[in-house]
Amino acid sequence: MKKNIDRFLDYLKAGQGVSPLTLKAYAEDLRDFHAFTDKRLKNIDNHDIRSFLAFLHHKKLMKSSIARKLASVRSFFKYLHREGFISSNPARLVSTPRVPKNLPRFLTIDEVFSLVEKPQGDTFSATRDKAILELLYSSGLRVAELTSLDFGDLDIKESLVRVKGKGMKERIIPVGSRAMDAIRNYLPERISLKKESQALFLNVRGGRLTQRSVRRIVVHYSRMVSLSSHPGPHTLRHTFATHLLHEGADLRVIQELLGHSSLSTTQKYTHVDIKHLMEVYDKAHPMARDDEK
Repeated sequence: MKKNIDRFLDYLKAGQGVSPLTLKAYAEDLRDFHAFTDKRLKNIDNHDIRSFLAFLHHKKLMKSSIARKLASVRSFFKYLHREGFISSNPARLVSTPRVPKNLPRFLTIDEVFSLVEKPQGDTFSATRDKAILELLYSSGLRVAELTSLDFGDLDIKESLVRVKGKGMKERIIPVGSRAMDAIRNYLPERISLKKESQALFLNVRGGRLTQRSVRRIVVHYSRMVSLSSHPGPHTLRHTFATHLLHEGADLRVIQELLGHSSLSTTQKYTHVDIKHLMEVYDKAHPMARDDEK
Protein backbone atom coordinates (compact mmCIF):
# COMPACT_ATOMS: atom_id res chain seq x y z
CA MET A 1 0.00 0.00 0.00
CA LYS A 2 2.90 2.34 0.72
CA LYS A 3 3.79 2.63 -2.96
CA ASN A 4 0.22 3.59 -3.83
CA ILE A 5 0.09 6.15 -1.01
CA ASP A 6 3.28 7.76 -2.33
CA ARG A 7 1.81 7.75 -5.85
CA PHE A 8 -1.36 9.44 -4.57
CA LEU A 9 0.62 12.08 -2.66
CA ASP A 10 2.66 12.82 -5.80
CA TYR A 11 -0.60 13.22 -7.71
CA LEU A 12 -1.91 15.71 -5.13
CA LYS A 13 1.33 17.67 -5.10
CA ALA A 14 1.78 17.87 -8.87
CA GLY A 15 -1.75 17.88 -10.21
CA GLN A 16 -3.97 19.37 -7.53
CA GLY A 17 -1.78 22.14 -6.14
CA VAL A 18 -2.56 21.36 -2.50
CA SER A 19 -0.69 23.27 0.19
CA PRO A 20 2.26 21.66 2.03
CA LEU A 21 0.19 21.49 5.24
CA THR A 22 -2.70 19.75 3.47
CA LEU A 23 -0.29 17.32 1.84
CA LYS A 24 1.25 16.58 5.24
CA ALA A 25 -2.22 15.89 6.69
CA TYR A 26 -3.06 13.47 3.85
CA ALA A 27 0.24 11.66 4.37
CA GLU A 28 -0.32 11.34 8.13
CA ASP A 29 -3.91 10.11 7.75
CA LEU A 30 -3.08 7.49 5.11
CA ARG A 31 -0.05 6.21 6.97
CA ASP A 32 -2.22 5.82 10.07
CA PHE A 33 -4.64 3.75 8.01
CA HIS A 34 -1.80 1.72 6.55
CA ALA A 35 -0.43 1.05 10.05
CA PHE A 36 -3.89 -0.07 11.19
CA THR A 37 -4.51 -2.70 8.50
CA ASP A 38 -2.06 -5.26 7.18
CA LYS A 39 -4.31 -6.40 4.33
CA ARG A 40 -3.35 -6.19 0.71
CA LEU A 41 -4.98 -3.25 -1.06
CA LYS A 42 -7.33 -5.34 -3.22
CA ASN A 43 -8.64 -7.19 -0.13
CA ILE A 44 -9.64 -4.09 1.84
CA ASP A 45 -13.42 -3.60 2.13
CA ASN A 46 -15.78 -1.15 3.81
CA HIS A 47 -15.68 -3.16 7.07
CA ASP A 48 -11.94 -2.52 7.36
CA ILE A 49 -12.50 1.23 6.98
CA ARG A 50 -15.28 1.17 9.58
CA SER A 51 -13.00 -0.75 11.93
CA PHE A 52 -10.38 1.97 11.44
CA LEU A 53 -12.93 4.62 12.43
CA ALA A 54 -13.91 2.59 15.50
CA PHE A 55 -10.24 2.33 16.43
CA LEU A 56 -9.86 6.12 16.18
CA HIS A 57 -13.01 6.62 18.25
CA HIS A 58 -11.62 4.25 20.92
CA LYS A 59 -8.47 6.40 21.02
CA LYS A 60 -10.82 9.32 21.84
CA LEU A 61 -9.95 11.40 18.79
CA MET A 62 -12.26 14.32 18.17
CA LYS A 63 -15.05 13.69 15.67
CA SER A 64 -13.64 16.40 13.42
CA SER A 65 -10.26 14.59 13.33
CA ILE A 66 -11.93 11.26 12.56
CA ALA A 67 -13.97 12.88 9.78
CA ARG A 68 -10.78 14.38 8.29
CA LYS A 69 -9.02 11.01 8.30
CA LEU A 70 -12.02 9.39 6.63
CA ALA A 71 -12.01 12.12 3.97
CA SER A 72 -8.34 11.35 3.27
CA VAL A 73 -9.05 7.61 2.98
CA ARG A 74 -12.01 8.33 0.69
CA SER A 75 -9.94 10.52 -1.61
CA PHE A 76 -7.23 7.86 -1.72
CA PHE A 77 -9.58 5.03 -2.72
CA LYS A 78 -11.45 7.25 -5.18
CA TYR A 79 -8.12 7.98 -6.89
CA LEU A 80 -7.14 4.29 -6.93
CA HIS A 81 -10.49 3.28 -8.41
CA ARG A 82 -10.41 6.00 -11.05
CA GLU A 83 -6.88 5.06 -12.07
CA GLY A 84 -7.78 1.35 -12.27
CA PHE A 85 -5.64 0.12 -9.37
CA ILE A 86 -8.71 -1.41 -7.66
CA SER A 87 -11.96 -2.74 -9.17
CA SER A 88 -14.30 -1.04 -6.68
CA ASN A 89 -14.18 1.76 -4.11
CA PRO A 90 -14.82 0.37 -0.58
CA ALA A 91 -14.96 3.85 0.99
CA ARG A 92 -18.17 4.75 -0.86
CA LEU A 93 -20.22 2.68 1.58
CA VAL A 94 -18.82 4.35 4.72
CA SER A 95 -20.78 7.29 6.13
CA THR A 96 -19.12 10.33 7.67
CA PRO A 97 -19.40 10.75 11.48
CA ARG A 98 -21.73 13.57 12.48
CA VAL A 99 -19.53 16.52 13.43
CA PRO A 100 -20.93 19.24 15.72
CA LYS A 101 -21.06 22.61 13.99
CA ASN A 102 -19.27 25.27 16.02
CA LEU A 103 -19.91 28.90 15.21
CA PRO A 104 -16.71 30.70 14.20
CA ARG A 105 -15.17 32.92 16.85
CA PHE A 106 -14.83 36.56 15.84
CA LEU A 107 -13.69 39.81 17.46
CA THR A 108 -15.75 42.90 18.12
CA ILE A 109 -14.80 46.09 16.30
CA ASP A 110 -13.24 47.50 19.48
CA GLU A 111 -11.22 44.31 20.01
CA VAL A 112 -9.88 44.16 16.47
CA PHE A 113 -8.97 47.87 16.49
CA SER A 114 -7.05 47.50 19.75
CA LEU A 115 -5.25 44.49 18.26
CA VAL A 116 -4.15 46.07 14.98
CA GLU A 117 -3.06 49.26 16.76
CA LYS A 118 -0.83 47.44 19.26
CA PRO A 119 2.40 47.18 17.20
CA GLN A 120 4.15 50.50 17.81
CA GLY A 121 7.31 52.09 16.45
CA ASP A 122 9.26 52.26 13.19
CA THR A 123 11.34 49.11 13.59
CA PHE A 124 11.26 46.32 11.03
CA SER A 125 9.32 43.96 13.30
CA ALA A 126 6.77 46.55 14.44
CA THR A 127 5.97 47.84 10.95
CA ARG A 128 5.83 44.30 9.55
CA ASP A 129 3.56 43.03 12.33
CA LYS A 130 1.17 45.94 11.96
CA ALA A 131 1.01 45.38 8.18
CA ILE A 132 0.26 41.69 8.77
CA LEU A 133 -2.53 42.33 11.29
CA GLU A 134 -4.10 45.06 9.17
CA LEU A 135 -3.97 42.94 6.01
CA LEU A 136 -5.44 39.85 7.67
CA TYR A 137 -8.40 41.88 8.92
CA SER A 138 -8.74 44.05 5.82
CA SER A 139 -8.79 41.26 3.25
CA GLY A 140 -9.67 38.05 5.10
CA LEU A 141 -6.64 36.12 3.87
CA ARG A 142 -5.83 32.61 4.99
CA VAL A 143 -2.48 32.50 6.77
CA ALA A 144 -1.03 30.34 3.96
CA GLU A 145 -2.15 32.93 1.42
CA LEU A 146 -0.52 35.73 3.37
CA THR A 147 2.83 33.99 3.77
CA SER A 148 2.94 33.07 0.07
CA LEU A 149 2.53 36.69 -1.09
CA ASP A 150 5.32 38.12 -3.25
CA PHE A 151 6.10 41.74 -4.14
CA GLY A 152 4.56 41.20 -7.56
CA ASP A 153 1.21 40.18 -6.04
CA LEU A 154 0.69 43.64 -4.57
CA ASP A 155 -0.77 46.49 -6.65
CA ILE A 156 -0.09 49.53 -4.48
CA LYS A 157 -1.58 52.02 -6.95
CA GLU A 158 -4.94 50.22 -7.19
CA SER A 159 -4.90 48.89 -3.59
CA LEU A 160 -5.32 45.29 -4.72
CA VAL A 161 -3.59 42.01 -3.91
CA ARG A 162 -3.46 38.84 -6.03
CA VAL A 163 -3.87 35.75 -3.89
CA LYS A 164 -3.27 32.08 -4.67
CA GLY A 165 -5.88 30.16 -2.69
CA LYS A 166 -6.67 26.49 -2.24
CA GLY A 167 -6.04 24.44 -5.37
CA MET A 168 -3.84 27.31 -6.64
CA LYS A 169 -6.97 29.25 -7.62
CA GLU A 170 -6.18 32.95 -8.00
CA ARG A 171 -8.41 35.79 -6.90
CA ILE A 172 -8.00 39.56 -6.69
CA ILE A 173 -8.90 41.15 -3.36
CA PRO A 174 -9.17 44.85 -2.45
CA VAL A 175 -6.96 46.12 0.38
CA GLY A 176 -8.36 48.75 2.74
CA SER A 177 -6.69 52.15 3.09
CA ARG A 178 -5.47 51.46 6.65
CA ALA A 179 -3.88 48.18 5.61
CA MET A 180 -2.32 49.75 2.53
CA ASP A 181 -0.86 52.57 4.65
CA ALA A 182 0.61 49.96 7.01
CA ILE A 183 2.15 48.09 4.07
CA ARG A 184 3.63 51.33 2.70
CA ASN A 185 5.22 52.00 6.10
CA TYR A 186 6.63 48.47 6.19
CA LEU A 187 8.13 48.38 2.68
CA PRO A 188 11.12 50.71 3.35
CA GLU A 189 12.06 48.55 6.36
CA ARG A 190 11.60 45.43 4.22
CA ILE A 191 13.80 46.85 1.43
CA SER A 192 16.48 47.88 3.94
CA LEU A 193 17.20 44.20 4.62
CA LYS A 194 18.64 44.05 1.07
CA LYS A 195 17.56 40.45 0.55
CA GLU A 196 16.88 38.99 -2.89
CA SER A 197 13.77 37.10 -1.76
CA GLN A 198 10.57 38.01 -3.58
CA ALA A 199 8.51 37.31 -0.46
CA LEU A 200 6.50 40.25 0.82
CA PHE A 201 6.77 39.32 4.49
CA LEU A 202 10.19 38.31 5.81
CA ASN A 203 11.63 37.28 9.15
CA VAL A 204 14.53 39.22 10.68
CA ARG A 205 17.02 36.91 8.95
CA GLY A 206 15.59 37.71 5.54
CA GLY A 207 13.72 34.45 4.91
CA ARG A 208 10.06 34.12 3.99
CA LEU A 209 7.88 34.35 7.09
CA THR A 210 6.29 31.01 8.00
CA GLN A 211 2.67 30.31 8.90
CA ARG A 212 3.74 29.35 12.42
CA SER A 213 5.50 32.71 12.85
CA VAL A 214 2.38 34.60 11.74
CA ARG A 215 0.30 32.69 14.29
CA ARG A 216 2.83 33.60 16.99
CA ILE A 217 2.60 37.26 16.00
CA VAL A 218 -1.21 37.32 16.22
CA VAL A 219 -1.26 35.48 19.56
CA HIS A 220 1.51 37.70 20.95
CA TYR A 221 -0.40 40.94 20.34
CA SER A 222 -3.73 39.46 21.43
CA ARG A 223 -2.13 38.69 24.79
CA MET A 224 -0.74 42.22 24.99
CA VAL A 225 -4.23 43.69 24.62
CA SER A 226 -5.68 41.06 27.01
CA LEU A 227 -8.18 39.45 24.65
CA SER A 228 -10.03 36.70 26.51
CA SER A 229 -9.37 33.90 24.01
CA HIS A 230 -6.08 34.41 22.23
CA PRO A 231 -7.15 34.50 18.56
CA GLY A 232 -5.11 33.25 15.65
CA PRO A 233 -4.97 34.43 12.03
CA HIS A 234 -8.12 32.46 11.17
CA THR A 235 -10.05 34.43 13.81
CA LEU A 236 -9.23 37.61 11.89
CA ARG A 237 -10.53 35.94 8.71
CA HIS A 238 -13.79 35.10 10.52
CA THR A 239 -13.93 38.65 11.87
CA PHE A 240 -13.48 40.10 8.38
CA ALA A 241 -16.39 38.05 7.03
CA THR A 242 -18.66 38.61 10.01
CA HIS A 243 -18.20 42.39 10.03
CA LEU A 244 -18.92 42.54 6.30
CA LEU A 245 -22.15 40.60 6.84
CA HIS A 246 -23.15 42.84 9.75
CA GLU A 247 -22.76 45.84 7.45
CA GLY A 248 -25.00 44.33 4.78
CA ALA A 249 -22.53 42.75 2.34
CA ASP A 250 -24.02 40.14 0.03
CA LEU A 251 -23.14 36.54 0.91
CA ARG A 252 -21.98 35.87 -2.65
CA VAL A 253 -19.54 38.76 -2.45
CA ILE A 254 -18.15 37.43 0.84
CA GLN A 255 -17.81 34.01 -0.78
CA GLU A 256 -15.69 35.49 -3.59
CA LEU A 257 -13.53 37.50 -1.20
CA LEU A 258 -12.87 34.48 1.03
CA GLY A 259 -12.19 32.19 -1.93
CA HIS A 260 -14.79 29.59 -0.88
CA SER A 261 -15.62 27.16 -3.68
CA SER A 262 -19.07 26.52 -2.21
CA LEU A 263 -21.60 28.99 -0.83
CA SER A 264 -22.51 26.46 1.88
CA THR A 265 -19.08 27.07 3.46
CA THR A 266 -19.77 30.80 3.63
CA GLN A 267 -23.28 30.35 5.01
CA LYS A 268 -21.98 29.58 8.50
CA TYR A 269 -21.58 33.34 8.89
CA THR A 270 -25.35 33.79 8.59
CA HIS A 271 -25.67 31.83 11.85
CA VAL A 272 -23.21 34.23 13.48
CA ASP A 273 -25.23 37.15 12.13
CA ILE A 274 -28.49 35.75 13.55
CA LYS A 275 -26.78 35.32 16.93
CA HIS A 276 -25.65 38.95 16.72
CA LEU A 277 -29.20 40.08 15.89
CA MET A 278 -30.60 38.16 18.86
CA GLU A 279 -28.08 39.76 21.20
CA VAL A 280 -29.05 43.23 19.92
CA TYR A 281 -32.73 42.33 20.32
CA ASP A 282 -32.27 41.12 23.89
CA LYS A 283 -30.47 44.33 24.83
CA ALA A 284 -32.69 46.80 22.98
CA HIS A 285 -36.26 45.47 22.86
CA PRO A 286 -38.45 46.60 25.80
CA MET A 287 -40.32 43.28 26.02
CA ALA A 288 -37.03 41.36 26.02
CA ARG A 289 -35.83 43.42 28.97
CA ASP A 290 -39.13 42.87 30.80
CA ASP A 291 -38.79 39.14 30.30
CA GLU A 292 -35.34 39.21 31.84
CA LYS A 293 -36.75 40.93 34.90
